[in-house]
Amino acid sequence: MLHLLDTHIPTLNYQEILQNIGIFEMVVKGIIIGVLASAPMGPVGILCVQRTLNKGRWFGFATGVGAALSDIIYALVTGFGLSFVVDIIEDVRIAFWIKVIGSVLLFLFGLYTFRTNPVDKVKPVSHNKGSLIHNFVTGFFVTFSNPLIIFLFVAMFGQFTFILNDNPVPQAIGYIFIIVGALGWWFLLTWLIDKVRNQFNVRGIWMINRVIGMVVMIVSALMALYSLGLLYWIPGI
Repeated sequence: MLHLLDTHIPTLNYQEILQNIGIFEMVVKGIIIGVLASAPMGPVGILCVQRTLNKGRWFGFATGVGAALSDIIYALVTGFGLSFVVDIIEDVRIAFWIKVIGSVLLFLFGLYTFRTNPVDKVKPVSHNKGSLIHNFVTGFFVTFSNPLIIFLFVAMFGQFTFILNDNPVPQAIGYIFIIVGALGWWFLLTWLIDKVRNQFNVRGIWMINRVIGMVVMIVSALMALYSLGLLYWIPGI
């Protein structure tokens, strides 16, 4: 990265920057994106919590696994579409503004999550356990029925510089770890709910959502500051 600080370089080719992104960086980005896409307490999050409380931890986790599969499908669709845009981005200034806009959109999403009370969406859930496959399938379709998540992936992919054309190995690793991040979140959530099931109530769902919204806003603000720092460190912006 030292060549980025060379003031003798008048401009930087964004595609060249992308080729320097390694596997470890994409692992971290993938996990963060997977968690941020899964954590807000939308309909599938509430369903996961309800099933964990009423049916058992693994039925809730199966619901989350279905949601994670839907998320990675939308992530792949988003990435495929953005790959055509990345091909034409050669000016680092354009990349800078993409990061700034992504930070703003992510912050607004966090603010919306913080202000939303998911308790209003809580509905009675059947105590009939059904099979793990049934819980998996319903979790998948509840998430898949909300294609607006594509806009969240657009914001996160832009902010985290996630699309790496002509750098296939780190890119593939990144997608794999989006799944890992999502599954890790559902595993942790169902474990936590199962441990505190006797003390957990609908207010707990609301509190989780507020914490998640705050975390998203903090992450987006930090990434925005990082993007603004590029104005100083990278010439040509």
